[in-house]
Amino acid sequence: MKYRSRKNRIVRRIVLAVCVLLLVGLVLFSYFSVTGVMLAVTEETMRARTTAAVNEAVFETLSGDVAYDDLVTVERNSAGEIRAMTADAYEINRIARDVAFLSQKKLQAMGEEGIRIPLGAFTGLEPLAGFGPTVTIELIPVAVVTCRFASTFTGAGINQTRHCIYLDVTAKISVVLPGRKSEFSTLSQMLIAESVLLGDVPDVYIHGDLFGGA
Repeated sequence: MKYRSRKNRIVRRIVLAVCVLLLVGLVLFSYFSVTGVMLAVTEETMRARTTAAVNEAVFETLSGDVAYDDLVTVERNSAGEIRAMTADAYEINRIARDVAFLSQKKLQAMGEEGIRIPLGAFTGLEPLAGFGPTVTIELIPVAVVTCRFASTFTGAGINQTRHCIYLDVTAKISVVLPGRKSEFSTLSQMLIAESVLLGDVPDVYIHGDLFGGA
């Protein structure tokens, strides 16, 4: 009898240990599955918000209708040939600074609103991630926005060259959720101004960087 009692205690302990291990495994599986889906939903939402924030920042900064001549000065000789092209460093840096500042400010405000995640996401199953009532998840977004100008020269007809000026806005986002952290970046390129130049454009401008990575 004592032998059976001792054997039963051992069996019960083994069963209890197996149950505990299964419970811990289930909790860990649920945790990683749920947080994985939550991170995916959060990243997708923040990417969309980043695009919206950058678009709004660019629109507000350029609300005064920045023209091509405000950014680039084209010098010609007496024959009308292009002799030099100069970028306005002050205006370029002002636009880049204002767009970066406004973008970061808007992203911070958007992040403080939280992320609405459907209850289906908490199942850890991606097919169900978009179903059910939503729950607002608070997060801590950290955004670093940098801007630089770039330009392209393309043929626009006989002895004509189209010069397009773009603003490249790179946003590096860090999102902190309970127990997890996600980092990603987005790149938005927007046409700021363009002009059709008459006459030959020196190769030094066509194959170089007019804005010097401003």
